Amino acid sequence: MIPQKMNIFWFRRDLRFHDNAGFFQALNQPVPVLPVFIFDKDILDQLEDKHDRRVVFIHQAIHSLQQQMVSKGSSLKVYYGKPLDIFERLSQDFDINCVYTNHDYEPYALQRDRGITEFLQAKGISFQSFKDQVIFEKNEVMKDDGTPYTVFTPYSKKWKARLNESSLASYDTNSLSHNLYQQLPQPIPALEEMGFHLMTLDFPASIVEDDIVRNYKAQRDFPAIKGTSKLSVHLRFGTISIRELARHVMHLSEPFLNELIWREFYQMILWNFPKVGAGQAFKPVYDFIEWRNNEAEFDKWCQGQTGYPIVDAGMRELNATGFMHNRVRMVVASFLCKHLLIDWRWGEAYFAEKLLDFDLASNNGGWQWAAGSGCDAAPYFRIFNPRLQTEKFDKDLAYIRKWVPEFQEFSYPAPIVDHDMARKRCLEVYSKAVQLKL
Repeated sequence: MIPQKMNIFWFRRDLRFHDNAGFFQALNQPVPVLPVFIFDKDILDQLEDKHDRRVVFIHQAIHSLQQQMVSKGSSLKVYYGKPLDIFERLSQDFDINCVYTNHDYEPYALQRDRGITEFLQAKGISFQSFKDQVIFEKNEVMKDDGTPYTVFTPYSKKWKARLNESSLASYDTNSLSHNLYQQLPQPIPALEEMGFHLMTLDFPASIVEDDIVRNYKAQRDFPAIKGTSKLSVHLRFGTISIRELARHVMHLSEPFLNELIWREFYQMILWNFPKVGAGQAFKPVYDFIEWRNNEAEFDKWCQGQTGYPIVDAGMRELNATGFMHNRVRMVVASFLCKHLLIDWRWGEAYFAEKLLDFDLASNNGGWQWAAGSGCDAAPYFRIFNPRLQTEKFDKDLAYIRKWVPEFQEFSYPAPIVDHDMARKRCLEVYSKAVQLKL
């Protein structure tokens, strides 16, 4: 019996059925679509913490997506392995016409996709990828001279000027669901089979709360209140559509929309300046800073034991939940780089390990912003004062009391470093590096 010819759609950072660009393109062809997801061993084997919240989140999202597939008479084929090995198996099991997916811009993903493309082409199978996780990508928003922006404000203005109805148009995948490959429900590998532990976690809902969006400008900087949407993890794994979200919020809050544009700005920077994804400073002169890199101080920062309550609260929130309020992210990052003179790459790697919403482009952009080495117009001597940040954004100490209840007790450690001394030391070290390389 000759096997049925079909297309494959490979889910990755787009774990939703609706408004999915590449999935729509696959379903819009005259052959059935087999939906596939791969738990990538090349990624998962690098994760030392087998209680990783992100893997649990993905596993739950896959189960939710599977329910939608089953309701359409189809099923996800879910694998655990190396992507190239899985596609070798798929090419033996099915008569594949084309593999569809959505773009991923990170260095590992680009390398992986090149290998997959070469393998498939050798077998006469095409590989097609589409823009889905951003509204504007790569070189779509550029300066008038055709070069990439390196400062956010002019980029955001051009981004908004380019925005139109077609940019935000949804892809009606539901109307094409009859083109799914019809099959019985297929098993999903258990977390334990992949070496991870099942955990009961209360993940943030993928619901846009209009009141939060409307009040975003006034409330977003106060970590003790519910002033942010916590949708970042859903954008990271594509369980919500960036087009639907932008369309929904653009008339409710420009500051909220600006945060979505920041996300795309950093994706554009990663694409046009891939060195930042390889651990290099965006501004090369900052690669010559003489970091102290005291491991004992770094460990105290990681554990939330610096003696600065706002810093310790942020780190403890991160360690306990996989989340940290954005204002506090800036404070703790500045403290590590400027107060302790520890290489921003150490902090970037720790956040990459702990953040539920970890995204390479945004994480790198945020850390280089804090270190002064990134694409930011502000000079290097911007150094957050933890005490003033507390007075401004947690004056009633509600956030601190939640995460550092012992901050007024004798058991709480003394400050790891004096602020005034640390500020003076930082300016001297940075100034020396900058002057030497100018």
